[in-house]
Amino acid sequence: MNTDSPGSARSCASADSGTVSGSNSGTVSDSGSGADGRVIVALDFADRRSAEGLVERLGDACSSYKIGLELLTAAGPGLARDLVGRGNDVFLDLKLFEIPNSVAGAVRAAGALGASMVTVHGMGGTGIMAAAVDAAREFPRLRVLALTVVTSMTGSDLADIGVTAGPEEQVLRLARLAMRAGCDGVVASPREAGPLRAALGPEPLIVTPGVTLGPVGGGAGAAGGAGAAGRVCGAGGMGGAGGHARPGTPGAAFAAGASHVVVGRSVARAVDPAAALLQVRAAAREAAGTAPGARGPHSGG
Repeated sequence: MNTDSPGSARSCASADSGTVSGSNSGTVSDSGSGADGRVIVALDFADRRSAEGLVERLGDACSSYKIGLELLTAAGPGLARDLVGRGNDVFLDLKLFEIPNSVAGAVRAAGALGASMVTVHGMGGTGIMAAAVDAAREFPRLRVLALTVVTSMTGSDLADIGVTAGPEEQVLRLARLAMRAGCDGVVASPREAGPLRAALGPEPLIVTPGVTLGPVGGGAGAAGGAGAAGRVCGAGGMGGAGGHARPGTPGAAFAAGASHVVVGRSVARAVDPAAALLQVRAAAREAAGTAPGARGPHSGG
């Protein structure tokens, strides 16, 4: 079992990466040029050609991409390897939930591809999380994130599987378990970013999918993030929640203490994806220095 503390050296990326540990960290360009490693663009496509088309349109504006199960299954590992070879950070969102030996093998495969982050299901318990952390030791740049409660799930969904706690309570429970297992951070919705940062302190990564540029419903995720990040750029409906039951704006997520946000259709389906991405980065700048435990934007560990 990993005995590293959340603030250990393995938790931090190398200085040439824009993706680093801790709250409100990363490289932010005030001029709008360059990339902000805290903003991860999801390549949620069914084929490699479509994914590469978005990467080409974003160009140097983006250096961090998420590859999930659909694209990995359709396109194989080659795209991840190629993106890393071009100097990008790749978040392999595998949501591993298997016996510990299988999880460890998948994590080693992710590390061999050069991935920067990989996810394992927190609900799998300490055994599989610790196995993932142990396997990642061979790859100093690879961070293991525990998925807490999938962002599409509500309290009634949890009740269906026998969990009596609400989403926030369950997220916090699994996050604490993940820290004890040695994980570098957690994945949760923007609405849990604040409680998580308060509970975990400034070092662990808090990665929040379910981020939308459009208005969201009530709750913690709806607060903040107006300004530049609240302006939807282009296609109707792209600012919607996209299947996420607990969405939030990028500004709200960063201000609450998220270290990274994952944006999908708000960028991918925009008339001008690069302009939409700049709106998310503007939210990162606006939130800089306001997040709990924030140390200010910087590169390195």
